[in-house]
Amino acid sequence: MPTPVTTPIKALVFDAYGTLYDVHSVVEACESRWPGHGMSLSQVWRCNQLEYTWLRSLMGRYADFETVTRQSLRYACRALELQLTPADEDMLIERYRRLTPFPEAAAALRALEPMPLAILSNGSPKMLDALVRSSGFDQSIGLVLSADAVRIFKPAPAVYRLATDALSLQTAEIGFVSSNCWDACGAKAFGFQVFWVNRSHAAPEELSITPDHVLDDLGQLATLVGAKDAKGAKP
Repeated sequence: MPTPVTTPIKALVFDAYGTLYDVHSVVEACESRWPGHGMSLSQVWRCNQLEYTWLRSLMGRYADFETVTRQSLRYACRALELQLTPADEDMLIERYRRLTPFPEAAAALRALEPMPLAILSNGSPKMLDALVRSSGFDQSIGLVLSADAVRIFKPAPAVYRLATDALSLQTAEIGFVSSNCWDACGAKAFGFQVFWVNRSHAAPEELSITPDHVLDDLGQLATLVGAKDAKGAKP
């Protein structure tokens, strides 16, 4: 059972990829193009997408998230010996702009209103705008923040600082929600109250940092933060 919140939270900030949206919802499109390789391609693509954000941050060679996503797709296809045409690449990038939300996400967001809700993501502004609009989450989420503004990726503190600056709140007054444990740890190190959505029951990272709350899904958020319509958090 998740640990109850003890310090009042004034706003919730969500990671996008893997938290609100299923990055592996591209598997069907990958499978239709390369039968038998859909899941393996999606997994290698995602793994290298994350690695490239970290490597570019460390090297001081920033490129926006769409560029990183394209480059990691090219690498994944080359590693798996799959032929990737420019048309294939454009098709999959377009699919990335319309990732499928997790089943409980829409109801969870509605249950948290009228608390201020935001997205803080590595995604580039155009990618995030398309994603939020295609899912209809722009009806619940009032603010979308991109790491592009500081030209470095999470878990760099400068990215998390975008949320405190935009919301004019102290770090402890912000709840940060992510399904990526490395991101949850980065946000906790910055000072947020952190909710790790551990859908796969993965082992926590060994970073000497522990998220404040561990959830099975987003539907548990409303009850934890004391939202008025907690019943609506379940799909």
